[in-house]
Amino acid sequence: MTFHRYAPHLRATLALGLPLVGSHLARMAIHVADTVMVGWYGVEELAALVIAVSFFNILFFLGMGFGIGVMGLIATAIARGDEVEVRRSARMALWLSLGFAVAVIPAMWHSEPILLAIGQEPVVARLAQDYLRIAGFGLIAMLCQLTLNSYLAAMERPQVVLWITLAGLPLVIVLNWLLIFGNLGAPELGVRGAAIAAIAVQFSQLLAIAAYAAWLPAARKYQLFRRFWRPDWAGMRAVFVLGLPIGLTMVAEGGLFVGSNVMMGWIGTRELAAHGIALQLASLTFMLHLGMSNAATVRIGQAKGRGDGRWMRDAGVTVTAVSVVIAALAMAAFELFPRQLVGLYLDASDPETPAIVGIAAGLLFYAGLFQLTDAMQVIGLGLLRGVQDTRVPMVIAAISYWLVGIPVAYGLAFVAGMGPAGLWLGLVAGLSLAAVLLMRRFWRGFARGDWTCEARVV
Repeated sequence: MTFHRYAPHLRATLALGLPLVGSHLARMAIHVADTVMVGWYGVEELAALVIAVSFFNILFFLGMGFGIGVMGLIATAIARGDEVEVRRSARMALWLSLGFAVAVIPAMWHSEPILLAIGQEPVVARLAQDYLRIAGFGLIAMLCQLTLNSYLAAMERPQVVLWITLAGLPLVIVLNWLLIFGNLGAPELGVRGAAIAAIAVQFSQLLAIAAYAAWLPAARKYQLFRRFWRPDWAGMRAVFVLGLPIGLTMVAEGGLFVGSNVMMGWIGTRELAAHGIALQLASLTFMLHLGMSNAATVRIGQAKGRGDGRWMRDAGVTVTAVSVVIAALAMAAFELFPRQLVGLYLDASDPETPAIVGIAAGLLFYAGLFQLTDAMQVIGLGLLRGVQDTRVPMVIAAISYWLVGIPVAYGLAFVAGMGPAGLWLGLVAGLSLAAVLLMRRFWRGFARGDWTCEARVV
């Protein structure tokens, strides 16, 4: 009886979530290709890429709130049959994403003094700025692409986005091979070559997804790009009010990891390179949970639009259970095969490789520890975004990551003398607190009837 009750939700969650997971993994695989190939080029360049991407991601996280927030709005509007709300929300999210990207590009252009001020080594700061002066323009493509992805996901049409994203992987590998190393007569550009490859792929993907969104028969009635230049100030305000707390939440979470990158840079370049590898492996598994979180936002948004409390509860239970299974599998992989996973990132002939592998393999033990809590905190955020609850989660994130995670990481690493292991235990502490508080907020609010038209669903 119970299985038959949840089976339709499981099928719907996987049908929506797996293409979203695939898109996130494909996007992450493109970044992994950058990291692996730059790692083959040199350790200093790898350390610079880790710092540069961290700098880029903080700005990306702040701006992505508009693209993520609009997913729940659109899903709810579609469930209510409100075509005007679908169009105005998606269009103004694109406006906000584009405007934000243009506004913050100068910060990446002049990033070297900032990186030096936070204690990074001069050669790493210079190489990181070389990368960001090119890759920074890709923020335009990434934020607009994110909004279109949310638009299509809310209509349960994520499959083509997956294929477009996957197509970028072989393209970036070829461009990296040419431009990082100078093969086939191309200039040898190192990290700048990786940046050129990245923006070429990002803008190609944006154009393809925009073309699909305009062509899709199910989306034509929304007329997303018709008179695109016309502002809708009320719609923009609604997206801004919902999206800004999401962006700040993403900054709080991303800042926990960026802060760990900065502090690891204080320990040493070799440790920073190892940290970057371990963190990227953890990020790959996080993409699985992020896809399920996006599916949760759409499914819960649909339930909210219908005012269906039982449907909301069953959808929430299903997506949480799926993410728990994924976390258990990831934990097993990190604990059983750490050296094999880390070895994929480095040139075996480099004399620095054995030391970096040893450090990174040790850090994967701690990555395994936070798999479940990392899963639950992002699923909790997805559930809450589905009911358009974003302000309190922002406060929870700030407390968990900045008042607990960062201080614990610093204290254990430098005061207690635990070094890299202490930094990662700080990550475990911050993520664990966020997971408990976010999941508690959604389910307590559901029990009180805050998220639906029903007083209480038993």
